[in-house]
Amino acid sequence: MANKTARAGLTSIILLAAATVNAAAQNAPPKVTKIDGTLEADCLLDVHIDHLAEWVAAGHDPTKLVPVIEGLALKENYPDQVHAAIGDVHFHLRITKANESTWVDLLGAPTSLTRPVTFSVGIDNLAPFDSVIDRANPAQMVVIDVHYAVIAIVIVLFTIVAFLRLARKTNLIREPVPAAEVGGLGPYNLGRTQMAFWFLLICMSYISIWLITGALDTITASLLGLMGISAGTALGEAMIDADKTQSAENQVANLASQKQAVEQGLAEMQPQAGSADRQDIEETRTRLNQINRQLGKLATSRKSTRSRGFVCDILSGGADYSLHRFQICVWTVVLGVIFLSSVYNGLTMPEFSPTLLGLMGLSSGTYIGFKFPEKA
Repeated sequence: MANKTARAGLTSIILLAAATVNAAAQNAPPKVTKIDGTLEADCLLDVHIDHLAEWVAAGHDPTKLVPVIEGLALKENYPDQVHAAIGDVHFHLRITKANESTWVDLLGAPTSLTRPVTFSVGIDNLAPFDSVIDRANPAQMVVIDVHYAVIAIVIVLFTIVAFLRLARKTNLIREPVPAAEVGGLGPYNLGRTQMAFWFLLICMSYISIWLITGALDTITASLLGLMGISAGTALGEAMIDADKTQSAENQVANLASQKQAVEQGLAEMQPQAGSADRQDIEETRTRLNQINRQLGKLATSRKSTRSRGFVCDILSGGADYSLHRFQICVWTVVLGVIFLSSVYNGLTMPEFSPTLLGLMGLSSGTYIGFKFPEKA
């Protein structure tokens, strides 16, 4: 009898202990213990959570879980699949309107291809689950995929090197003056340089944003306006220069025709010239000398258009340094710095206000207006 009583008591203790352990297990909070996959924007990630089944059995909705990186929840980035019985949750780390600002905080101002981060999951606006992926044991989040980075760097470097070489050796951003006429390459052209500046800046920024976020539709309306202003400046300048060049060529042709007629008349007058015709001959020679001096000035003017260096060409336009040229250069550099800062820190193309675009347009208009009286 005593043995039966002892065995019954031991059984009761074991059952009570088991019930206590089971209750403790049911009350244990969920904890992230492992992640599989690439922690990167637009990639798939499998998360293992201990005690997830018990958490779901308590009445919680696992379809409302979202990833939490560096304490920042990716709002509305709900699981694609939930396997509560084995504690697995599958996420597709998407960039959406709801969590775009969070991704900017995580990926903006990059200093390397990867960065260490903490990771967990949780319900929006609630504390995330405990996680083993903490400050002492961080995960590596990919900021820029190394393979795409290599391809992009090759493209960018090739574009920059090709541009610099063409800019130095050809008339890519210079006045379209034949080298034979000026004894070398023509001067750098401000309008073309400004257009090339914005082209390179926007192109490089577009590639950088795509590398990090995968976004393709990043060109803003204000950038189209800015590109339109720079293109309009270059086009207006080209039209003015073409008109000046045509005028100079017409003047040369007219003087050449006059010179030929004067030389022919002088040749006819000299063999039969008497004392009465000497005055006419002297006047004809004087006129011929005047024509030759005018042709010489035009030839010297054409040769004086040879490049004197990038800064001098851009700020002087062949004459003395000009305030209107300095103004448009300064505003272009200022907006360029703002542009780069927005792309680097915010991973987005800047949206310039109508006031800034108007300011840039006013500077360009002033430059075009002063271009008319500039030396051809």
